[in-house]
Amino acid sequence: MPNEEYLMFRTNAEKLIKISVMGEIASPTIRSVYNVSATGKPLVLPGVGGITYNLRVGDPACGWEADHVEPGVSVENKENDARSGQAANTAFNVLSCVGNEATVVNGDAKGAKGTVTGKHGGIEHVLVDFPAEALEKLVLGDRILVKAFGVGLKLVDFPEIKVLNMDPMLLEAWNPKPKGDKLEVPVTHIVPAAIMGSGLGSNQVNSGDYDIQLFDEAVVEQYGLESLRLGDLVAIIDADHSFGRIYRQGAVSVGVVVHTNCVTAGHGPGVTTLMTSPDGKIIPQINLKANIASLLKLRADI
Repeated sequence: MPNEEYLMFRTNAEKLIKISVMGEIASPTIRSVYNVSATGKPLVLPGVGGITYNLRVGDPACGWEADHVEPGVSVENKENDARSGQAANTAFNVLSCVGNEATVVNGDAKGAKGTVTGKHGGIEHVLVDFPAEALEKLVLGDRILVKAFGVGLKLVDFPEIKVLNMDPMLLEAWNPKPKGDKLEVPVTHIVPAAIMGSGLGSNQVNSGDYDIQLFDEAVVEQYGLESLRLGDLVAIIDADHSFGRIYRQGAVSVGVVVHTNCVTAGHGPGVTTLMTSPDGKIIPQINLKANIASLLKLRADI
C-alpha cells in the first residue's frame, strides 16, 4: 500500500483488489515480411513478441533497426474456448498494471521476479521487465504470474484526475505534488496531441497504447522527442483519456513509453495511459529522471 504521508494526498488503495492473472511468453510474429515505411521504402525488421535481450526500459526508444519492438518480455494469455474467446487475455491486459510484480512459475528461471512496464494494443501484449540474468534463463512459452493490483485506483482529493493502469507503488515512487486543485506531475517530455497516431479513437484506455508519430522533423526537434526512452513518463497536451483517446483542448494525459519507434505511417513509440484530466488539472513538470526504470529501481545503471 502507498504511504499516504509520503504521497501528500489520499488514495483508495486499501479498497483495491489484488488478483492473479497469468500469461506465457509470446513468440515473435511477422504478419508481412516487408514493413513499408511512411516514405514508401520496404524494410525487413524485428517487431513484436519474444524475449528482447538487449533492450529494456531505460534504453532509447528511437534509433534501432526495429519496428514496434517490445522491451524485455512480451506476455499474453493464450487460453481460448468457444464461450469466452479471448476473454482471458483481455482480463490479463486490463487487470495488469504498470508496476505490478510478475513471477516466473516454471522452467529454468522459475521464481525470478519482474515488473510490468506497459501494455501494447493491437497485439494485446503485457510487457514485463526482468533482470538480465533472468532473461538468459527464460524461454518462449514460460508462464508468468502477475499479481494484478491497481484497477480502480482513485485520487480522493482530485476527483477530476483519473488514474488508470498503475500500481499504487508506482504512484508513490512517482510522487506528484498537489498545487491547489491541480497536481504537478514529473515527466520527461511534452507531446502535442496533433502528432498522436495509431490507437487514437479507442473507446477505452484500460489496455493497450497509442503512438507518438515522429515523422515531422521540426516537431521532433521542437519537443526534443529524439531523446525519448522506453519507460519515460510523458505528458500529452490537449488529449483526454477519460473514456477513450480523444482530442480536447486544455486536457492533459500522462503515460509511459512502452515500445520502440516505428517506420510505418501513423505509428511511433507507444504510450500506455496512467493519468488523465479533461480540464487540465495536471501540470507537467519536466524532470529527466521521470522514467520507471529509475523510479522503480529496475536497473542499477539508470
